Amino acid sequence: MVIAPMIDAQGAAAGGAIARFDAAFTTMPLVAVLRGVTPDEVLHIAGALIAAGFTMLEVPLNSPEPFESIALLQAHCPPGVVVGAGTVLTPENVGRLAALGADLVVTPNTDTTVVDATVRAGLVPVIGCMTPSEALQATRHGARALKVFPAAALGPAYLRDIRAVLPPHTRIVPLGGIDRDSMAAFRAAGADGFGFGSSLYKPGRTAAEVGALARTLVTTWRTLTTG
Repeated sequence: MVIAPMIDAQGAAAGGAIARFDAAFTTMPLVAVLRGVTPDEVLHIAGALIAAGFTMLEVPLNSPEPFESIALLQAHCPPGVVVGAGTVLTPENVGRLAALGADLVVTPNTDTTVVDATVRAGLVPVIGCMTPSEALQATRHGARALKVFPAAALGPAYLRDIRAVLPPHTRIVPLGGIDRDSMAAFRAAGADGFGFGSSLYKPGRTAAEVGALARTLVTTWRTLTTG
């Protein structure tokens, strides 16, 4: 499935990345991490994800030609879907993403120079952290959500402990080893959403396969949040 063009990058930028992110997160707080995706397949994969209900798409910058894939997504994704990059390590990367009209800046670590650059550019910082010090530092610098990583190695109990010291209403998105079977325990521990990497997409997996996995994850989330 290829997504039909609906908006261009300038039109996307006009609406405000933060407002779009907040709306997308409220609709479906699951992030598809497309590490290793290539430009020639990215629209097919994205189409399957969007059809399944995903509203947030991340292309890590250690993927092949990531900025080209992000530009394609930004130009072709429908309103309500936010697009950005993961593994963002430098302010220079933030500048390139802003020039493309991307929304999300997702990091694997807590680097305040990257957070500050993201805030200045009007993009949405989703900041990787593990310790309470990193989590609190990220929130002080303007993180819109915290990516607790590596989540599976830390476990739900650790997430619960992190939640206890954070400001109220801080969004926590565990990532790293999360799959359908572990969602319930992390949700009970205070997760506000999830990021999915190789349990959802990995190189060689077809759009149909990704779509089937995405539908299962969306259904599981809805079951956990609506009963």
